[in-house]
Amino acid sequence: MESNEVVAQGGVEKIGMKGSFLKLTLPDGQKVQLEGEILEHRAGIEYIFGVMLSEKYGCIKSLDEIDAVGHRVVHGGERFNASVLITAEVIEMLEDCIELAPLHNPPNLKGIYAIQELLPDTPQVSVFDTAFHQTMPDYAYVYGLPYSLYEKYGIRRYGFHGTSHRYVSRRACEFLNVPYESQRIITAHIGNGVSITAIKDGKSVDTSMGMTPVEGLMMGTRSGDLDPGVISYIMEKEHMSAPGISTLLNKFSGVLGISGLSSDMREIEAGVKENNSRAILALKSYDYRLKKYIGAYSAVLGGVDVLVFTGGVGENQWTTRSAVCKDMEYMGIELDEELNKSVRAKEVVISKPTSKVKVVIIPTDEELTIAKDTVEMLGK
Repeated sequence: MESNEVVAQGGVEKIGMKGSFLKLTLPDGQKVQLEGEILEHRAGIEYIFGVMLSEKYGCIKSLDEIDAVGHRVVHGGERFNASVLITAEVIEMLEDCIELAPLHNPPNLKGIYAIQELLPDTPQVSVFDTAFHQTMPDYAYVYGLPYSLYEKYGIRRYGFHGTSHRYVSRRACEFLNVPYESQRIITAHIGNGVSITAIKDGKSVDTSMGMTPVEGLMMGTRSGDLDPGVISYIMEKEHMSAPGISTLLNKFSGVLGISGLSSDMREIEAGVKENNSRAILALKSYDYRLKKYIGAYSAVLGGVDVLVFTGGVGENQWTTRSAVCKDMEYMGIELDEELNKSVRAKEVVISKPTSKVKVVIIPTDEELTIAKDTVEMLGK
């Protein structure tokens, strides 16, 4: 991969549902949506290959041109602290991790199985969301539960969005021309899913998501941090099962739960402009928790050199960046408010020249990271 040129970009949505489609972005920026009956993952990948080979939208002449396939895998447990070449042994270990991420790892594995069938001789690489956070010290990842539960079931903080945090932290230092291995960095991946990571000398030392992606910040539909007693109380009062409470916390809480309006921040901002009290409350709660975690991680790091905003909200919503950085001068953050209002989705410094902490927007690129890791694994 001699350059970072993107020759094909897209994805399949609504697999197994009515109205499934393949959405792709052409090299000239034009977006195309192709509808089709895509009942399961293998069919989705076959559809992608068909488009890549097509005369109208294609970018290759033969599937033999695909040298390797990289996969994002959400949960690697404690077994994986870096990307790996996928073997039968690795697949077995990934299957063992299903109970740690029952919503995410099964579809990740379906993609791996499909490529095995369709391109049996093509190497595959697994890039883990959890791997970057395996450098956390034990006192940061252990929960205040009987230690035997950690030993028996691996119950601990793992963290997620690791591929994004790894990319934007390193890219921010390249952009600022500062040494990655000697910086105190807080990366804020803010979108429908939200996580914040404290990075010291190039290593993750703490992160907000836990054993599952529910812990930490309030998100689009996830509750984030919650008194555990609330869970048993709701289960008793509402006669809910374990799967039922999991659905409540993952799908119907967070910004959607408080606002009763939407999990989409664009709709929340529209509600705020219309003086919708619950939209206002949802946005204030969302922003407040971000500020609180950034303050906490400043303490963990002993100060901050770089604060990075990324993700759909982090890159595009100036109001949240402003709310998070307000009154943070005491820890060296001075935001250039006018510049902050005028920029979105591009690499830019939004702090004042006098700010001790460099505040930057760095659009994330998990796909590029996965591609680079895949090339590196082939080289090995």
